[in-house]
Amino acid sequence: MTNYSILILTLTFTLLLSCEKKKEEYIWKSLEVTATAYNSVPSQTQGNPFIAAWGDSLQSNVPSIAVSRDLLALGLKHNTPVKIEGFDKVFLVKDKMHRRWRKRIDIFMGDDIKKAKQWGKKKLYIQFQVPKDSLTSKPASK
Repeated sequence: MTNYSILILTLTFTLLLSCEKKKEEYIWKSLEVTATAYNSVPSQTQGNPFIAAWGDSLQSNVPSIAVSRDLLALGLKHNTPVKIEGFDKVFLVKDKMHRRWRKRIDIFMGDDIKKAKQWGKKKLYIQFQVPKDSLTSKPASK
């Protein structure tokens, strides 16, 4: 076997090992929230209406929501998958709401203001995905 062959085998083996990630297990948690809708228009947002709080560009073809900041501590963090009662698709947490809101989500509806107004305000259940090990980890001591 040549040095070149050994090098290729070593690199291939290293690449395969680095690609093998521990598959993290997730569970779905359920929570009752108040759901409203919002649009990418200056009157409903701060700054650029198409840029979310984490810097994501909001797009109509990506089902997205904003969450009240109290929900961040429950695991509804950036890019958390969320199922919303009444919808067949999975949404991603892409934005944060003003600090005044509690137990609330805001469903992104692009620039369709009529659709958002028709949605209105509803109490409903959501399910969101959290890593299984995050439920057993202890909070850091101060």
